[in-house]
Amino acid sequence: MGTAVKRAGVRSGERITAIATAFGVAAASCLLCGYTGSDAGTPRTTAVPVAARAHDASCQTSPPDSFWRAPVDTLPVHPDSARYVASIGSTQPLHPDFGSGLTEGQPFGIPVTASDARTPESKVSFDYAGESDPSGYRIPQDAKIENGPASDGDRHVIVWNRDLCTSSELWDARPQGGNAWHAGSGAVFDLRSNALRPDGWTSADAAGLAVLPGLVRYDEAAAGHVDHAIRITVPRSDRSYVWPARHQAGSAADDSLPPMGLRLRLKSSVDTSHLAPQAKAVAEALKKYGAIVADNGSAWYLSGEENSGWDNAQLDGLKDFKGSDFEAVDASGLQQSPDSGAVAPG
Repeated sequence: MGTAVKRAGVRSGERITAIATAFGVAAASCLLCGYTGSDAGTPRTTAVPVAARAHDASCQTSPPDSFWRAPVDTLPVHPDSARYVASIGSTQPLHPDFGSGLTEGQPFGIPVTASDARTPESKVSFDYAGESDPSGYRIPQDAKIENGPASDGDRHVIVWNRDLCTSSELWDARPQGGNAWHAGSGAVFDLRSNALRPDGWTSADAAGLAVLPGLVRYDEAAAGHVDHAIRITVPRSDRSYVWPARHQAGSAADDSLPPMGLRLRLKSSVDTSHLAPQAKAVAEALKKYGAIVADNGSAWYLSGEENSGWDNAQLDGLKDFKGSDFEAVDASGLQQSPDSGAVAPG
């Protein structure tokens, strides 16, 4: 399956507008983890697959009127679509950066650890504290780290607390012992809210968006329906961002490069009928909901959950598509308010 280029030196000394310019490279995919112990007074601090615990449908990864869940299949093509696609790589293949097993000896992806209200609040220090939420993180000490504990990549940690309906998200996360972590940057998202980050702020993702809602999860694909946009990375981005993104990570001021937050979609004319079920669910989501440029990384890398249920041979069918099968979407008409991720009523 492969691993995207890591974010080498991201958010180092170069970040300065509202604290910031993040240079990054991401590639992502994930294992949902949780705890199934029954000790009534014990914080849930052991990570095991979330499939082992009952699914709580009351906490979704984004509200129903969120931009993540807004169909874009009928929206107009962006006037700069051809230039954006060419700059990302019109001949480069689509790449599902998630699956089962290991790649280059490491698990693929941005693991998602499931917790609940009994998980105590963690102490987290940051390299970029000015754009990170200072508190509210409930992160088990053994929370899963992207690409494993020895990774020298992005080291995302995502904790989905279904009791509180929050996602605690860290980039470049490192456990410090006790109940403490250190990270490059981080954010706590209320998954029931459409509030966006303060304008100009990053998160655990370069675009300042939540990571969790944009991950493809195995349970969705297995049910045959992925009902949201998907996180995607591009090699280079412009020093700008468009709604709903809140932060740019540009390598150049070049309007031929995609801005953070750009919506891309698989063209309706692309034939997906030959795909195996897991891949087809992803491809159909890319047609209906599209993908959102959330970080710099390898071209056309889709983020999803690492899960032993994935059939890598099925997912490999997505690699038959290439950049020229995509188009950029003018999604400006979805915006209801610049500071809200809620879409305008249709």
